[in-house]
Amino acid sequence: MAKERRLVSFDWAMKSILRNKANFDILEGFLTSLLEENIKIESILESESNKDSIDERNNRVDLRCRDSEGREIIIEIQSQHEFNYLQRVLFGTSKAIVESLSTGEDYQKVAKVISISILYHPLDCSENTDYIYYGRTEMIGLHKKDRLLVRRAAQALPESGGDVMPEYYFLCVGNYKERYGKKIDEWMHFFKTQAIPADASAPGLKEAKKRLDYLALSAEERARFDRYQDGLRYQINIMESALTRGEARGLAKGRAEGREEGRAEGLRQAARAMLERGMDLETISDLTGLSEDELLSMKK
Repeated sequence: MAKERRLVSFDWAMKSILRNKANFDILEGFLTSLLEENIKIESILESESNKDSIDERNNRVDLRCRDSEGREIIIEIQSQHEFNYLQRVLFGTSKAIVESLSTGEDYQKVAKVISISILYHPLDCSENTDYIYYGRTEMIGLHKKDRLLVRRAAQALPESGGDVMPEYYFLCVGNYKERYGKKIDEWMHFFKTQAIPADASAPGLKEAKKRLDYLALSAEERARFDRYQDGLRYQINIMESALTRGEARGLAKGRAEGREEGRAEGLRQAARAMLERGMDLETISDLTGLSEDELLSMKK
């Protein structure tokens, strides 16, 4: 069997290579595999949330797309390594909805938003064993259990909450095992291993294998990617070691409240280490969940 070529990680590619329109077919292949319908990208939304950041750990891209029925939707893809991701996802979808509506436009122009989060950190709850979680909002009658339908105009087809409200996909990379039942499984293999098998057939993966090849990058791009990977490993090591030490201390004080107390102490230790390394307050706050005021008090 031929050795799999090393590819750059998808999260880093989203922040750089995949923003090029010539590479939209890779993103379209991923979206088509996940949503199981043909998705065409029209443009990357030029919004505050899409600007490049010095902190490349926060990788997010908002796409204006058309689904297989020609309906316009906004798809928000973000790759996350930090905790507090539920709150971050909620904020991101809310921001995408607001930014989809120009000043003075009617509410009927509000775009449908699909939020896709590729989660690289381990989930906190051992009960979470699936590798893809999906959610949408529906309004259900408390007594008759019927689904609420609303007509936007007299002749329009009725809409449900799920037709309008955001939809969420959480792809838990750490939970993925070797499965090839669906096309998205081949993408999950790529997310977890940074490699694409020779027999991969999911849309977009053949293009990804060519264009995300580490050796095909310029020397400058390779150096940038290596720095990004090193930075991620450092941040994850800080978090894991600090949480482990903190939980051990907390457990020594009492098992009932030890884990929560230890976790809080571990986050504080991680924050102190990041402050000593000169990391900015916003980044540390995102990683640990501590407020900037708390971080400022640690610096005194």
